[in-house]
Amino acid sequence: MDFAFFFADWLGKPVWMWLGFLSIVTTLLALDLGVLHRDNREIGVRESLILSSMYIALGLAFGGWIWWQLGGEQGMNYLTGFVVEKTLALDNVFVIALIFSFFAVPRKYQHRVLFWGVLGVIVLRAIMIGLGATLVSNFSWVLYLFAAFLVITGIKMLLIGDKEPEIGNNPIVGFMRRRFNVTEEHHGQDFFVKKPHPTTGKLVWFMTPLFMALVMVEIADVIFAVDSVPAIFAITTDPFIVYTSNVFAILGLRALYFALAAMIHRFRYLKPALAIVLIFIGSKIFVADLLGLEKFPASLSLGITFAIIASGVIWSLVKTRDTRAGNTV
Repeated sequence: MDFAFFFADWLGKPVWMWLGFLSIVTTLLALDLGVLHRDNREIGVRESLILSSMYIALGLAFGGWIWWQLGGEQGMNYLTGFVVEKTLALDNVFVIALIFSFFAVPRKYQHRVLFWGVLGVIVLRAIMIGLGATLVSNFSWVLYLFAAFLVITGIKMLLIGDKEPEIGNNPIVGFMRRRFNVTEEHHGQDFFVKKPHPTTGKLVWFMTPLFMALVMVEIADVIFAVDSVPAIFAITTDPFIVYTSNVFAILGLRALYFALAAMIHRFRYLKPALAIVLIFIGSKIFVADLLGLEKFPASLSLGITFAIIASGVIWSLVKTRDTRAGNTV
């Protein structure tokens, strides 16, 4: 057997690094679906927190391995990307909760939607990151476009505030209902069912609300990726660091969802903190140029990013400590 293949370079890193990472991800997904959640059931807050803690620990452990294998700067870039993506993923929870509420998805089937949603996310992010890496390697000025986009996005988030998207008026929902056969009721865990057509009486395939929810979850991630992919490229242009930090942050999203969905009202000030993080990450490229630095220091970037997010979380918990879901202070 020729072992030279495993040490060949692919996107800046040896093939064995990519295969090792993909093996870890595949094992985690197989364990999740085949062992931990083989049967459809409602996931409680306690189980959600335990699983989420496990995924966060694995993500941080992988970051420690990168630190040891590739050096401190790459390790800090990974951790910064992991923290930013994890926090942006938390914001995604708010939208997913609205989607599940609109389609009345039973809690015991929500994990099924999230699991297949994560699989789609892993593929979509690979495509988007691959395109981003190609653009950056061939046109370095694209980084400045990414940076300017992040600053503008952050400012818009601050101005818009907590305005919620209207799922019912979404053109994708309208398109699916106009162009496909859609059932109004759920059919267990099925994404598609065969039923008699109301006009012809022939058996045809119908799309269930569960599949429509899955489509909307995937579309929501594409929208969020428009923010998160430029954000991670503003931190580092290494495809391996970009993709691994993204995937490890996303892997724990479905586990964390069930805990966060129960206390969304406690994170009222997370969105402004995210907006400030995007503004900071976008502006630090321009700041580095103004100061004559080759790159903004990775340790300072990690410290500032973590401080902003921690401040938003702590301030939210303090200000909403006497509230219940649906109420405000």
